[in-house]
Amino acid sequence: MIKILIADDHSLVREGIKHMLNAQAGMQVIAEAKDGHEAYSLALKTEPDVAVLDINMPGINGIDLLKQLKTSLPKLPILILSMHPEDQYGYRAIMSGASGYLSKESAPELLITAIKRIASGGKYISAEIAERLVFEVQHDYEKKPHERLSDREYQVFIMIAEGKSVSIIGEELHLSVKTISTNRARILEKMQLKNNAELMHYAHQHNLVEM
Repeated sequence: MIKILIADDHSLVREGIKHMLNAQAGMQVIAEAKDGHEAYSLALKTEPDVAVLDINMPGINGIDLLKQLKTSLPKLPILILSMHPEDQYGYRAIMSGASGYLSKESAPELLITAIKRIASGGKYISAEIAERLVFEVQHDYEKKPHERLSDREYQVFIMIAEGKSVSIIGEELHLSVKTISTNRARILEKMQLKNNAELMHYAHQHNLVEM
Protein backbone atom coordinates (compact mmCIF):
# COMPACT_ATOMS: atom_id res chain seq x y z
CA MET A 1 0.00 0.00 0.00
CA ILE A 2 1.40 3.41 -1.03
CA LYS A 3 0.61 5.92 1.72
CA ILE A 4 0.18 9.40 0.29
CA LEU A 5 0.19 12.94 1.66
CA ILE A 6 -1.46 15.57 -0.53
CA ALA A 7 -1.11 19.33 -0.08
CA ASP A 8 -3.15 21.93 -1.95
CA ASP A 9 -4.82 25.12 -0.72
CA HIS A 10 -7.98 24.43 -2.77
CA SER A 11 -10.30 22.04 -0.94
CA LEU A 12 -12.05 20.92 -4.13
CA VAL A 13 -8.73 20.01 -5.74
CA ARG A 14 -7.66 18.08 -2.64
CA GLU A 15 -10.96 16.25 -2.51
CA GLY A 16 -10.76 15.33 -6.19
CA ILE A 17 -7.20 14.02 -5.91
CA LYS A 18 -8.01 12.11 -2.72
CA HIS A 19 -11.07 10.47 -4.27
CA MET A 20 -9.14 9.44 -7.37
CA LEU A 21 -6.16 8.03 -5.47
CA ASN A 22 -8.23 6.18 -2.87
CA ALA A 23 -10.11 4.49 -5.71
CA GLN A 24 -6.83 2.96 -6.92
CA ALA A 25 -5.82 -0.45 -5.62
CA GLY A 26 -2.69 -0.19 -3.51
CA MET A 27 -3.01 3.55 -2.78
CA GLN A 28 -4.32 5.42 0.23
CA VAL A 29 -4.32 9.12 1.09
CA ILE A 30 -3.39 9.19 4.77
CA ALA A 31 -3.08 12.96 5.21
CA GLU A 32 -4.10 16.17 3.48
CA ALA A 33 -2.94 19.73 4.07
CA LYS A 34 -4.22 23.13 3.02
CA ASP A 35 -0.92 24.99 3.32
CA GLY A 36 2.83 24.47 3.48
CA HIS A 37 3.17 24.61 7.25
CA GLU A 38 0.48 22.00 7.78
CA ALA A 39 1.98 19.79 5.07
CA TYR A 40 5.40 19.87 6.72
CA SER A 41 3.95 19.01 10.14
CA LEU A 42 1.82 16.17 8.77
CA ALA A 43 4.71 14.73 6.77
CA LEU A 44 6.83 14.45 9.90
CA LYS A 45 3.92 13.01 11.88
CA THR A 46 2.55 10.48 9.37
CA GLU A 47 5.71 9.56 7.41
CA PRO A 48 4.00 8.96 4.03
CA ASP A 49 5.53 6.94 1.20
CA VAL A 50 4.89 9.77 -1.28
CA ALA A 51 4.05 13.46 -0.94
CA VAL A 52 2.10 15.28 -3.67
CA LEU A 53 2.56 19.04 -3.30
CA ASP A 54 1.02 22.01 -5.06
CA ILE A 55 3.67 24.57 -5.95
CA ASN A 56 1.64 27.64 -4.92
CA MET A 57 0.43 27.47 -1.33
CA PRO A 58 0.02 29.94 1.54
CA GLY A 59 2.69 29.96 4.22
CA ILE A 60 5.44 27.99 2.53
CA ASN A 61 5.41 27.64 -1.25
CA GLY A 62 5.93 24.25 -2.82
CA ILE A 63 9.62 24.71 -3.68
CA ASP A 64 10.55 25.95 -0.19
CA LEU A 65 8.50 23.16 1.39
CA LEU A 66 10.21 20.66 -0.89
CA LYS A 67 13.62 21.78 0.34
CA GLN A 68 12.56 21.59 3.99
CA LEU A 69 11.10 18.11 3.57
CA LYS A 70 14.19 16.84 1.77
CA THR A 71 16.26 18.03 4.72
CA SER A 72 14.04 16.40 7.35
CA LEU A 73 12.90 13.38 5.32
CA PRO A 74 15.58 12.90 2.64
CA LYS A 75 14.18 9.57 1.41
CA LEU A 76 10.62 10.86 0.90
CA PRO A 77 9.69 10.88 -2.82
CA ILE A 78 7.98 14.16 -3.67
CA LEU A 79 5.83 14.91 -6.70
CA ILE A 80 5.21 18.56 -7.49
CA LEU A 81 1.76 19.08 -8.98
CA SER A 82 1.35 22.52 -10.52
CA MET A 83 -0.83 24.67 -12.71
CA HIS A 84 2.39 26.01 -14.26
CA PRO A 85 3.93 24.37 -17.35
CA GLU A 86 7.10 22.36 -16.87
CA ASP A 87 9.30 24.96 -18.54
CA GLN A 88 8.41 27.44 -15.78
CA TYR A 89 9.08 25.42 -12.63
CA GLY A 90 9.82 21.81 -13.58
CA TYR A 91 13.58 22.12 -13.80
CA ARG A 92 13.81 24.08 -10.55
CA ALA A 93 11.67 21.49 -8.75
CA ILE A 94 13.84 18.58 -9.89
CA MET A 95 17.05 20.44 -9.01
CA SER A 96 15.61 21.15 -5.56
CA GLY A 97 15.04 17.46 -4.89
CA ALA A 98 11.64 16.57 -6.32
CA SER A 99 11.24 13.07 -7.73
CA GLY A 100 8.74 14.28 -10.29
CA TYR A 101 6.86 17.25 -11.72
CA LEU A 102 3.40 17.12 -13.25
CA SER A 103 1.15 19.84 -14.62
CA LYS A 104 -2.44 19.92 -13.38
CA GLU A 105 -3.44 20.03 -17.03
CA SER A 106 -2.14 16.47 -17.47
CA ALA A 107 -4.46 13.50 -17.80
CA PRO A 108 -5.52 12.00 -14.43
CA GLU A 109 -3.96 8.62 -15.23
CA LEU A 110 -0.55 10.29 -15.44
CA LEU A 111 -0.82 11.22 -11.77
CA ILE A 112 -1.28 7.53 -10.92
CA THR A 113 1.67 6.59 -13.11
CA ALA A 114 3.86 9.30 -11.60
CA ILE A 115 3.08 8.26 -8.01
CA LYS A 116 3.77 4.59 -8.72
CA ARG A 117 7.05 5.42 -10.42
CA ILE A 118 8.47 7.67 -7.71
CA ALA A 119 7.21 5.36 -4.94
CA SER A 120 9.33 2.60 -6.47
CA GLY A 121 12.41 4.81 -6.51
CA GLY A 122 12.14 6.20 -10.03
CA LYS A 123 11.73 9.71 -11.43
CA TYR A 124 8.83 11.19 -13.35
CA ILE A 125 9.95 14.01 -15.62
CA SER A 126 9.27 15.14 -19.15
CA ALA A 127 11.69 14.58 -22.01
CA GLU A 128 12.34 18.33 -22.03
CA ILE A 129 13.47 18.38 -18.39
CA ALA A 130 15.52 15.20 -18.84
CA GLU A 131 17.31 16.71 -21.82
CA ARG A 132 18.12 19.84 -19.89
CA LEU A 133 19.47 17.86 -16.94
CA VAL A 134 21.76 15.91 -19.25
CA PHE A 135 22.92 19.14 -20.86
CA GLU A 136 23.75 20.58 -17.42
CA VAL A 137 25.94 17.58 -16.60
CA GLN A 138 27.73 17.31 -19.94
CA HIS A 139 28.38 20.96 -20.74
CA ASP A 140 29.65 24.08 -19.11
CA TYR A 141 26.50 26.09 -18.80
CA GLU A 142 26.15 29.86 -18.59
CA LYS A 143 22.93 30.61 -16.78
CA LYS A 144 20.34 32.82 -18.39
CA PRO A 145 19.36 35.93 -16.42
CA HIS A 146 16.14 34.42 -15.00
CA GLU A 147 18.04 31.32 -13.87
CA ARG A 148 20.15 33.45 -11.53
CA LEU A 149 17.08 34.30 -9.46
CA SER A 150 16.30 32.61 -6.15
CA ASP A 151 13.17 30.45 -6.05
CA ARG A 152 11.16 33.22 -4.35
CA GLU A 153 12.45 35.84 -6.79
CA TYR A 154 11.58 33.60 -9.72
CA GLN A 155 8.06 33.11 -8.34
CA VAL A 156 7.58 36.88 -8.03
CA PHE A 157 9.13 37.39 -11.48
CA ILE A 158 6.59 35.05 -13.10
CA MET A 159 3.68 36.71 -11.31
CA ILE A 160 4.83 40.18 -12.40
CA ALA A 161 5.25 38.88 -15.95
CA GLU A 162 1.66 37.65 -15.78
CA GLY A 163 0.58 41.24 -15.13
CA LYS A 164 -0.12 41.02 -11.40
CA SER A 165 0.46 44.07 -9.22
CA VAL A 166 2.78 44.13 -6.22
CA SER A 167 -0.20 44.28 -3.85
CA ILE A 168 -1.92 41.30 -5.49
CA ILE A 169 1.29 39.27 -5.41
CA GLY A 170 1.71 40.13 -1.73
CA GLU A 171 -1.83 38.93 -0.99
CA GLU A 172 -1.40 35.66 -2.90
CA LEU A 173 1.98 34.86 -1.32
CA HIS A 174 0.97 36.19 2.11
CA LEU A 175 3.90 38.61 2.11
CA SER A 176 4.06 42.36 2.67
CA VAL A 177 4.08 44.82 -0.22
CA LYS A 178 7.50 45.96 1.01
CA THR A 179 8.88 42.41 0.73
CA ILE A 180 7.50 41.98 -2.79
CA SER A 181 8.89 45.39 -3.81
CA THR A 182 12.30 44.36 -2.46
CA ASN A 183 12.13 41.13 -4.47
CA ARG A 184 11.13 43.09 -7.56
CA ALA A 185 14.12 45.41 -7.16
CA ARG A 186 16.48 42.45 -6.82
CA ILE A 187 14.95 40.79 -9.88
CA LEU A 188 15.44 43.88 -12.02
CA GLU A 189 19.00 44.27 -10.77
CA LYS A 190 19.98 40.63 -11.34
CA MET A 191 18.40 40.54 -14.78
CA GLN A 192 19.67 44.00 -15.68
CA LEU A 193 16.21 45.22 -16.61
CA LYS A 194 14.75 48.68 -16.00
CA ASN A 195 11.04 48.16 -15.40
CA ASN A 196 8.07 45.80 -15.49
CA ALA A 197 7.57 46.33 -19.22
CA GLU A 198 11.07 45.02 -19.97
CA LEU A 199 10.55 42.18 -17.50
CA MET A 200 7.28 41.15 -19.19
CA HIS A 201 8.90 41.37 -22.63
CA TYR A 202 11.73 39.13 -21.47
CA ALA A 203 9.31 36.55 -20.04
CA HIS A 204 7.31 36.40 -23.26
CA GLN A 205 10.45 36.29 -25.38
CA HIS A 206 11.69 33.24 -23.45
CA ASN A 207 8.24 31.56 -23.37
CA LEU A 208 8.11 31.64 -19.57
CA VAL A 209 4.49 32.81 -19.48
CA GLU A 210 1.58 32.10 -21.77
CA MET A 211 0.74 34.77 -24.33
